[in-house]
Amino acid sequence: MATDTRPTAKLTPKGLRTRARIVDAAAELVHERGVAGATLEDVKAAAQVSGSQLYHYFADKEALVQAVIDRQADAIVTTTEQAGLDTVEGLRAWRDLVVAEAGRLDGRGGCPLGSLGGQLAESDARARARVSVGFGRWSTVIGQGLAALHAAGRLRPGIDPDDLAVTLLCALQGALLLAQIQRDSLPLETALDTVLALSLSPGVTFGQGAG
Repeated sequence: MATDTRPTAKLTPKGLRTRARIVDAAAELVHERGVAGATLEDVKAAAQVSGSQLYHYFADKEALVQAVIDRQADAIVTTTEQAGLDTVEGLRAWRDLVVAEAGRLDGRGGCPLGSLGGQLAESDARARARVSVGFGRWSTVIGQGLAALHAAGRLRPGIDPDDLAVTLLCALQGALLLAQIQRDSLPLETALDTVLALSLSPGVTFGQGAG
């Protein structure tokens, strides 16, 4: 299948909005139904666009899925950056936000980025690589916040911030899968709270959150 290489820089403001509306609709459908269950006809209806409009922005479903991957990665990275993981309060806010979102959905859909990787890793090399880049960006942002905590003496001695970022992502992905299966955010709360409690310096209070 073809890959969408048409630059968005050449689109008009109206065109950018239309493209974003298509990607948003596709992302929601893919998260609810999976890649296979979200057809282009479904996307057209949800985004309220014609077939010619859809194919003006995306050569085929593969190109649209790649845009969905980028959109989900961008959203996750932005949310993590805004939480401010360079403070214990920010780390707690991020934890509460992740748990609250999983609770709101009863775990349905799993991780917006991780679920795409699980569906596409063995069948679409380009998509797998794109998801991998997204996880790399996510890990980097988490690691940067943890590095600041480490410099401030908030992490236990001997912990590498980058290693802890990968560990947190691993715990998060596994816990989101259990939450999806069990329709309960408790596995996510348990995993994140355990990893973070073991990682913070003695005497650093993580506090009680909304989760």
